[in-house]
Amino acid sequence: MNTPKYRSALIVGTGPGLSASLARLFAKNGLAVAVAARQTDKLAALAKETGAAVHKCNAADPNDVAALFETVAAKGGTPDVVVYNASGRVRGPLIDLPPEDVRKAIEVSAFGAFLVSQQAARRMLPNSHGAIFLTGATAGVKGFALSSSFAMGKFALRGLAQSMARELSPKGIHVAHFVIDGGIRSAGRPVPDNNPDSLLDPDAIAETYWAVLQQHRSAWSWEIEVRPWVENF
Repeated sequence: MNTPKYRSALIVGTGPGLSASLARLFAKNGLAVAVAARQTDKLAALAKETGAAVHKCNAADPNDVAALFETVAAKGGTPDVVVYNASGRVRGPLIDLPPEDVRKAIEVSAFGAFLVSQQAARRMLPNSHGAIFLTGATAGVKGFALSSSFAMGKFALRGLAQSMARELSPKGIHVAHFVIDGGIRSAGRPVPDNNPDSLLDPDAIAETYWAVLQQHRSAWSWEIEVRPWVENF
């Protein structure tokens, strides 16, 4: 059974965690990688390690996103894998949340995903080939107290993914939404000694993205949920 062939990847909303793990894994498997973020000053080491091209982009700005895709295509060719990892949140009691902060948070989590997906789909559809992956969270399945902006954004992201999968999958575009159900370990968030494996390993999550990317089209997944094995649910 033939596995899909992908040549290049664009990761939007890149930071030192999951996005960095994805960039390393994609590069290891021979994909040309481009990474984009609002702030790019901390991406130099990752770019050197992976050979990734670094681009500055406000994912919630239509003009920025359109320019990003034009630049990526001009410098390295149109990516056939696009991953959206950006998200925004503002925590606090519902009655105290500044409306403008909530609007901005939802724009990053959901509207930005729409903008990036739209630009990606426009370029993938003529070839009937490509993959658009959206990174979700527990908040897209159940909204927690004091986290209404994050819940709204991630619920919208999940709805976008489900709609896109139904629209684009029959046209050759693999759309998948990943529910990251738990905290991700990092240098600033190590696993507690008394609770090993209680945080998700970003490299392990990246392997799951890669496995979904390799799925045969006769058995595509539109949504995958990952969580620590020690979690009660």
